Amino acid sequence: MEKEEIPKEIRELAETLHPYERKILPFLKDNKSLKELVKASKMQEIEVMRALQWLENKNILSIKKELKEVISLGSNGKLYLQNDLPEKRFLKAINGIISVDKIKEKAGLEKDEINVCLGLLRRKAAIEIIPGMKIKITDNGKKLLQKPGFEELFLKQLPLESKNLTQEQKYAFNELKKRKGIIKTDIVTERNIELAGLYNDLIKAKISFKNIIDELSPAIIKDSSWRNKSFRRYDIKINVPSISGGRRHFVNEAVEYIKKVWLEMGFKEMQGPLLQTSFWNFDALFTAQDHPAREMQDTFFIKNPEKGKLPEKRFVDGVKNAHENGFKTGSLGWRYKWNPETAMKNVLRTHTTVLSARTIASLKKDDLPAKYFTVGKCFRNETVDWCHLFELCQVEGIVVDPDVNFKNLVGYLTEFYKKLGYDKVRIRPGYFPYTEMSAEVDVFHPVRKEWVELGGSGIFRPEVVKPLLGIEVPVLAWGLGMERAISMYYNINDIRDLYRNDLKQLREMKAWLK
Repeated sequence: MEKEEIPKEIRELAETLHPYERKILPFLKDNKSLKELVKASKMQEIEVMRALQWLENKNILSIKKELKEVISLGSNGKLYLQNDLPEKRFLKAINGIISVDKIKEKAGLEKDEINVCLGLLRRKAAIEIIPGMKIKITDNGKKLLQKPGFEELFLKQLPLESKNLTQEQKYAFNELKKRKGIIKTDIVTERNIELAGLYNDLIKAKISFKNIIDELSPAIIKDSSWRNKSFRRYDIKINVPSISGGRRHFVNEAVEYIKKVWLEMGFKEMQGPLLQTSFWNFDALFTAQDHPAREMQDTFFIKNPEKGKLPEKRFVDGVKNAHENGFKTGSLGWRYKWNPETAMKNVLRTHTTVLSARTIASLKKDDLPAKYFTVGKCFRNETVDWCHLFELCQVEGIVVDPDVNFKNLVGYLTEFYKKLGYDKVRIRPGYFPYTEMSAEVDVFHPVRKEWVELGGSGIFRPEVVKPLLGIEVPVLAWGLGMERAISMYYNINDIRDLYRNDLKQLREMKAWLK
């Protein structure tokens, strides 16, 4: 009859309780802190903590956390609590007029402790120093021996919460914290419980747990002791701690997807070192040797090795002539004396377009048409802020084909960004020293409702292609900022956060799914 009066939800809730939860229940009303519960229940602290967490998940109680600054004994403090503070032992060792060495020997003090004692006791007028490093105790010193000082009393009272200190305790704290290893201050998390209405319902129900079996075993099956008993109910709706399995960094997930997009579009991947000569990074791309981009404020130059080797003579002569006179392209070039020493300077590559130049130089006429891409790191000597990094990732691509034109370039870029989830792509006129026509690429952000610039593109100038390939062929080219493109997908407003050392972000960031 009594069972029928217990509400069904309360009875089912009681049947889900773990033995730890059932054991701790009777102590919850009169004990609110974790320490009190451990002491009252005689359970291990880890057992109590688990029980409380499970009860909180079932809305039977809530755990309130409070951070407290607690002062406790340090390693030296524990010793001094047993053997007296050094200054007390110093005073006890004085018998008449005595040398410092004798006091050190009698009191068993170290040299640094002696120095501390001399300073402290002189300040308190407890000793008198006589010529010849002799010590005499004063009347004040004798009074100090008669009763414990503030510092001694303070050590005996520890641990204490710093916000509750009396004036005397604050004085002792300020004195002792100047000394090595006597006291220490820690931030401690104190846990207290607050009971919910379900707790009262459970207690009022007075449910007996005698006939509940927690674990099925071969023994109880064999002896049939499970009959007329019930098994502990499993609550499949309860919140449980999430398990964070291993996963790839979310930026790497995006990189792999971007590579897959270009591979599916028929491109081959090009690779190359991060350290490049200025010849490949600048000169081969028809960037004049006095161009501002080649200055220290924009480029990371290498101190050791400061210079590298130039490529074979035909490439060097072709690039030199392109700069000086246009190299039979109809251009006048930059019309200055090209310096091979400047071209030999080593740099951290400022763009992945350097790989495009080297790839073009490796091609033969029979290799055409050819399509290449890379997703790689490059480096700019820039001030880091929410939209700039000094180490960034660039998406590079070239199409070397006699039959392509600017419309094909627009098509490749539009298709790529569609696969990244951007349906609206805008191509605007731009300028780069090594492309003509040149264009900048924007995409429309569907949430912000605004156009966002993501990279540059164009058709390589003949002054770039002919010295490297030997013939004039249209080469579509682009260099796109990867971080800015993927940060919009991940709802990251500051691109520095893409590489933040934040374990929570790494665990919770959504997967790259397109």
